Amino acid sequence: MSSATASTISVRRWGLNLGAVAVLLGVSIAGFWPSFAGPSYLPAAIGGALVGMAIAAAAAWRKWGILIIAGLTVLAYFLFGGALALPHTTIAGFVPTFDTLQQLAVGVITSWKQMLTTVAPVAALDGHLIVPFLLLLVVAVLTASLALRLARPAWALIPAAALLAVVIALGTPEPAVPVIQGTVFAIASMAWLALHQIWAPQNAAVSVSEIDPSRATHMRMRRLISGVVVLVVAGGAGVATSAFTAPTAARHVLRDVIIPPFNVHDYPSALQSFRGHVRDDAEETLFTVRGLPEDGRIRLASMDEFDGQVINVVDGGPGSSSAFTPIRSNMSPDAEGVPVTLQIEIGDYNNVWVPNAGDVSAFTFDGDDAETLRRNTYYSVGTGTAVATNGLHKGDSYEVETTIPAEHTDEQIGDAAFGTVRLPKNENVPEELTSLAAETVSEAKTPIEQARALEAFLSEDGFFSHGLEGEVISRAGHTSERISTLIGGDQMIGDDEQYAVAMTLLAGELGIPARVVMGFYPAEEQQGAAEFTATGDNIHAWVEVNFEGFGWVTFDPTPPEDQVPNDQNTKPRADPKPQVLQPPPPPQEPVDLPPTLPDDRESEDESLNIAAIIVAILIIGGISLAVIALLLSPFIIIGAWKASRRRARRAAALTADRISGGWDELTDRAVDYGARLTPGATRGEEAVLVADSLSVPTVTALADRADAEVFGPSEPTPEEVDSFWNEVDGIVVGLGSNVGFWKRTKARLSVRSLLGGSAISNGFQSLKESATARVRREPGTIKNRTSAAPESETP
Repeated sequence: MSSATASTISVRRWGLNLGAVAVLLGVSIAGFWPSFAGPSYLPAAIGGALVGMAIAAAAAWRKWGILIIAGLTVLAYFLFGGALALPHTTIAGFVPTFDTLQQLAVGVITSWKQMLTTVAPVAALDGHLIVPFLLLLVVAVLTASLALRLARPAWALIPAAALLAVVIALGTPEPAVPVIQGTVFAIASMAWLALHQIWAPQNAAVSVSEIDPSRATHMRMRRLISGVVVLVVAGGAGVATSAFTAPTAARHVLRDVIIPPFNVHDYPSALQSFRGHVRDDAEETLFTVRGLPEDGRIRLASMDEFDGQVINVVDGGPGSSSAFTPIRSNMSPDAEGVPVTLQIEIGDYNNVWVPNAGDVSAFTFDGDDAETLRRNTYYSVGTGTAVATNGLHKGDSYEVETTIPAEHTDEQIGDAAFGTVRLPKNENVPEELTSLAAETVSEAKTPIEQARALEAFLSEDGFFSHGLEGEVISRAGHTSERISTLIGGDQMIGDDEQYAVAMTLLAGELGIPARVVMGFYPAEEQQGAAEFTATGDNIHAWVEVNFEGFGWVTFDPTPPEDQVPNDQNTKPRADPKPQVLQPPPPPQEPVDLPPTLPDDRESEDESLNIAAIIVAILIIGGISLAVIALLLSPFIIIGAWKASRRRARRAAALTADRISGGWDELTDRAVDYGARLTPGATRGEEAVLVADSLSVPTVTALADRADAEVFGPSEPTPEEVDSFWNEVDGIVVGLGSNVGFWKRTKARLSVRSLLGGSAISNGFQSLKESATARVRREPGTIKNRTSAAPESETP
């Protein structure tokens, strides 16, 4: 074969190998789509793959060793990581800064946990792109190196398949296109190996194109087309079968185990602390807010689940709009209104409910506990409620990027219908509220008029009192009994806690979607100030009602604070509602208040449910080790078999048998390295064959010595046995040092010496010789070794 032909074949094989690697890596890259919910990760993933393949190609061309390849990979990670994974930290989008290098270095360890503890879809700007970039860079280097350097590129399928498994484990329970991914991976793998075999140099070297070029080309094309047809049919059948037999059970991934479970009902209702703040914190600075727009309100919690005892925040569970998920960036991508950035600093406020406003896009915590708060804060997009499971404490501060929805007038809302928001059904509601609600809205014509009628009924007919010293008695709480007393008494007396819950329950009896919101807002004369100070004096509860096309609209059913009962206005209501004896509320387990955390909070990692993580790691590690052990078991058995046979030969009872066993050990190792020995040959004949095939001239002298020791007049001494075995070991070591790593490994794992002379071995050898003879007889596969015309094709 000419050098030009060899060069063409080499370039073609390189192109095939790199193209196949690119396809296999592309299958895994597609698996990241659900985790990022879009193409934002593609530059990092594709860039990492291309850089890794370039490193592997350059190293294979220059024949660089593993240390140089590893060094180039690390250098490429820091050189290209800024532009591809952390562009927001670079200068001009590609020049790395110190912050870039720092995040890349730390991200090698922390990016995995950060991605798994963030609810998908994760944001590209939070450092999550390090994961696809690093994975594709390393696996591309490894896969392409194996494909370009090994005679059998099938080994490259191992890291490619491992990458696909890792991407699945790091992904979401909702996969991308698993059937298509698996089918493409399988077809690409088979097609690659088939083409690699067809284009292998040994096949090109035995071409008969000089004899019958048209027939040879036709046969090769026919085989190629047949192979493609088989792959297409197999792939189509696989897709069809998978489509009909795909399992319906949910797919479990690492994210399901590592994200700590969160249950909002583990915490007492925010509204239960209302009267306590009013009584104890009227002059205390709970927290300060900078950037709050005029008419803006700070929300602590939105509550719409009433059970007769308390009204609480609802958690609709995974997939629902009211589900609580770990905070991330861009949490409210569809928010409409005025973008605002709030700066909040915590004072004497100690609770789990995180003050915020509007539709929050992101929380950014500052201070010593910033990382702890980031990992342990959950947000419900549907309710606008945030919870920090470790609690907020004095000195904590954070920034809120949010959008304040526009306020709508009644004229703008017009005759818009109520929204179709799914809310939980209220339980143990006082019976008299059903008729009262219907009577109250009987004259209203539009949905907005109905809501205003409920608001006016409470705010105009009721009286205000916190029940503090010097005020009219007004019990705290909002149980069914308390609301029944409020509605059914001679006078309605209460504060925000009772009136907000009462309006929400009245609305619920009419099917109106309403919820209670507890929070803070400044007095009218303080609105628009640069800084708002939240105290117990400006804490409030109000009601929000959902309208189609307008979202949640605010209502204030609480009477003005100066509307208090006195001697002039404490006359009975014209038509007081009779109090109906309410059924006893369902028994409730005592509420476990969140423990007060020590100031140092050095046990921050406990919130990540270390036990669950350790169990997950042990399970995954155990399964992985079991799979690895299963895959390696044939090789382990081969190695143990050979070691056992060597020990038996070395420990034979007679020293002459030990010498004979040493020679047998040498010939077995030679057979594993490719020597062809004739069964029944003498040691001298075997020595000639070994010396010729493996270029080991010293083996002839060793054969003579073995004959002399075995057939000599006296038994060999133990010292002579040890000396003989040392020579055998030296020759075996020399056999390994004269070949490369992969051939040496292949010899160690070869079973030729174990099956030598057996029926199985002879059968394999006969089959191989028959196949070789047939190939030589078939036109178009081997060049005629003589000048004679080729034999006719065997039909």
